[in-house]
Amino acid sequence: MTNFGYTLMTEQSGPKDLVRYAISAEECGFDFEVCSDHFSPWLASQGHAPNAWAVLGAVAHATERVDLYTYVTCPTMRYHPAIVAQQAATVQILSDGRFTLGLGSGENLNEHIVGRGWPTAERRQDMLREAIKIIRELFGGQLVSWRGDYFQVDSARLWDVPDVPVGIAVAMGGTKAIDRFAKLSDHLVAVEPNGELVREWHAARQAANLAGGGRVVGQIPVCWDPDRDAAVARAHDQFRWFAGGWKVNADLPTPAGFAGATQFVRPEDVADSIPCGPDLDAIVEAVRPYWEAGFTDVALVQIGGDAQDPFLKEAAQPLLGALRDASS
Repeated sequence: MTNFGYTLMTEQSGPKDLVRYAISAEECGFDFEVCSDHFSPWLASQGHAPNAWAVLGAVAHATERVDLYTYVTCPTMRYHPAIVAQQAATVQILSDGRFTLGLGSGENLNEHIVGRGWPTAERRQDMLREAIKIIRELFGGQLVSWRGDYFQVDSARLWDVPDVPVGIAVAMGGTKAIDRFAKLSDHLVAVEPNGELVREWHAARQAANLAGGGRVVGQIPVCWDPDRDAAVARAHDQFRWFAGGWKVNADLPTPAGFAGATQFVRPEDVADSIPCGPDLDAIVEAVRPYWEAGFTDVALVQIGGDAQDPFLKEAAQPLLGALRDASS
C-alpha cells in the first residue's frame, strides 16, 4: 500500500498557516507530511520562506499521527552538519519518533546566501557524504571530534538523543548518486518516477547487506481548483520554475533569476506537466507512475498558499480515497 503525504511548502505560506495546514492535513487522513527547507521562494509571487525547523517543531507538537520529513535539507553550507544533527534529534523527540531527516546536496538559491560560493555538483555530493557521516556519529550521543576534507567538529555531543533513532533519507537522481549514498542512507528521495533508479537503489542496498528495503519517497505538484482556468493561471504564476528541471534549478541563485529563466514558459506548458483543475481522476493518473515505479510514499504539493484551505476542505479526502483505491 502506497502512503500519500501533504507538502508543507514554506515558499508559499507563512509559518502560522503552515502549522494550521499540517493539522488539517492530518485530520483529512494524509499519512505523512514533508516540509521544504528554503531561504528564498522560487519565485517572488510565492512570497514566503519561514524557517523550516521552527515550523517543524511547532508541527511536531500540534500533530499526533503523521510522519514528518524535511524534503530536503542541505547540511553542507547554510547549515553545518552538527547543527542539522541537533535540529533533527530535537524534532524527533518533539514528534515522539515520527521524524525522518531528508537530505540533499542543495540549490544555489538557498545556499549562496552565506557567501561561500556554489561548488560543482561533484563537490557538493562529496560534501554531503562527509556531512552524513558526521550526523550519524553525533546521533550516537557520544563526544565527536572530526577533521575531514570539508568540515571540522570540535568536542561536540548531542545531549538530547531520541529513543527512536532518526532515519536519514537522501535525494538521489542517478546511478552515480546511488553508488555514493546507498550505504549511507536509510531511504531514497527521488524527484521523478524512475523505476530503474528504484531498482538500482534496492540492488545496492541488498549488495551491502543493509536491513530492510527502505522507503522510496517522491513528490508531485498538483493544482486543484473548481475552476480549471484559475488553476492553470495560478500554477503558471507560482510554479513555472518547475519547468527548468533539477539540473537547472540547482544552479540559479535568486527568484529574479528563476523569473527570467521561465519568462517564456506558457500557461499551457505548465498545464501539460501539472494536473490543474477539479478533475481528481487526472491527479490520480499523474501520481500513478510513482507507485508503478516502486515508490512507497508520494507527497502532493497543492500549488498556491491561498488554495490550501479549499483543497483540504473540499478535495483532499475524496482524492485520498481515489488514490488509495487505484494504488491498492
